[in-house]
Amino acid sequence: MTDAAPLNARPRGRLRILLGYAAGVGKTYKMLEEAQELKRAGRDIAVGYFEPHGRKDTIAKIEGLEVIPRRRVQYRDREFEEMDTDAILARHPEICAVDEFPHTNVPGSERTKRWEDVMVLLDAGIDVITTMNIQHLESLNDQMREITGVQVRETIPDWVVKQADEVVFVDVPPRALLNRLQRGVIYGTDKAQRALQNFFKEPTLAALREMALRQTAHEVDIRQTGQDEPEFPAEREHPERILIHVTESPATAALIRRGRRVADYLKADCFAVAVVPSADPAQIERHLEFARKLHIETRILENEDPAEAVVDFARRNGVTQIFLSRPPRRTFPFIGKKDPVMDIVRLAQDRQVTVVAERRHA
Repeated sequence: MTDAAPLNARPRGRLRILLGYAAGVGKTYKMLEEAQELKRAGRDIAVGYFEPHGRKDTIAKIEGLEVIPRRRVQYRDREFEEMDTDAILARHPEICAVDEFPHTNVPGSERTKRWEDVMVLLDAGIDVITTMNIQHLESLNDQMREITGVQVRETIPDWVVKQADEVVFVDVPPRALLNRLQRGVIYGTDKAQRALQNFFKEPTLAALREMALRQTAHEVDIRQTGQDEPEFPAEREHPERILIHVTESPATAALIRRGRRVADYLKADCFAVAVVPSADPAQIERHLEFARKLHIETRILENEDPAEAVVDFARRNGVTQIFLSRPPRRTFPFIGKKDPVMDIVRLAQDRQVTVVAERRHA
């Protein structure tokens, strides 16, 4: 007779993401529909969290499914309900349905984000089906603000989505989605009217849908070709390596997102490199910490000449592309003052250098 396998020896759970492009496309409905099918097939499934938003057809889909009670949390004299991760672990279903993957937990919760709770479930060997919209992918944050005029605050790092075993696009054509909205299927009358005047415009929805389609195709592609990729970058015939130059500029966050996204598409190594001394070391560290959250390797170089330090690092480490942020234009530029961006462009003529202009928003 052998002892039961310890918890940390259990195979990791599988993650299935149902990806949409807007509220009302049917992500939660499909999640519950899949849960019902799994239950009929005799699988052990429970619902860890679902958010029906008052939609009757979605609420009807929960009937007969086991729902883990939510945890009640007090914050600023109000009571909130969150997913009870500990209760799910104690119940330990084979599969757990968890709505709203990007959700931010109430302050004081053990973990900040729901996706972090989902990681705990996966580590415990529980398969998870979850939902999210394309707007919440971190690397697309700046593009989303351009398209929608809205700054999305709840984001998921791209590396988290890459851990999914499956990414499935839940699609409804924009005109059909607008028809749902106007019929009151998605929101009540007042909220629907506000949505039609803002986010729910056909060109906006069409652009978001296109981005979600492209992202899903990319996720499918990397899962189909990933097994053929060498384990170590050096084993690739011509490995790409990307360097993101980190400065105090507020535009650096957008530069980091863009560099990370390009690196993902090229399957390239990615570095975020800062040069000290700098005028604002605290801001530099904030940018570097953001890069680390996106699983970008960071480096801090010491040199009085930023351009020389960046280009020297690029050559020593086989960097093929350098991403720079264009500094804001001065009305009266200082005569004789060096421009690190132009110096890097001049010194790195043997590399591809991309200078990204800061996006301005009204």
